[in-house]
Amino acid sequence: MNLELVDIEFKKEGKNWFLRVFIDKPSGVDIEECGIVSEQLSEKLDETDPIDFPYFLEVSSPGAERPLKTPQDFENHVGKHVYMKLYEPIDGEKEFEGTLLTFEKEQAEVEIRIKTKKKRLEVPFEKIAKANLAVTFN
Repeated sequence: MNLELVDIEFKKEGKNWFLRVFIDKPSGVDIEECGIVSEQLSEKLDETDPIDFPYFLEVSSPGAERPLKTPQDFENHVGKHVYMKLYEPIDGEKEFEGTLLTFEKEQAEVEIRIKTKKKRLEVPFEKIAKANLAVTFN
């Protein structure tokens, strides 16, 4: 279907387990595509039965704050506003939001704002614990 598997999440919420599958494509996915993937995936999961207890399967778009997991994700979103959490601080910053200026040779350059000043950070890909697009309201 020319869709990208963005992320998979398996987690317990209350008494229930959820298997969440996030899919996307450049023009975005619609509810019909999510339904088709859900049906096909459900059939395969029933055949192979990799999870031997009850759970809910959810297939959806990653939404406006989609995760950035791969170098290709970063390359595709240069110029966008991002949130990053690092394994260890860089220039005293471990968690921040800013504009992804470049992503080359496994390194992101991000412009962040601290009060009224702008600061550029060079962030090696391997130091990124979590990253996603961030919604801004101007």
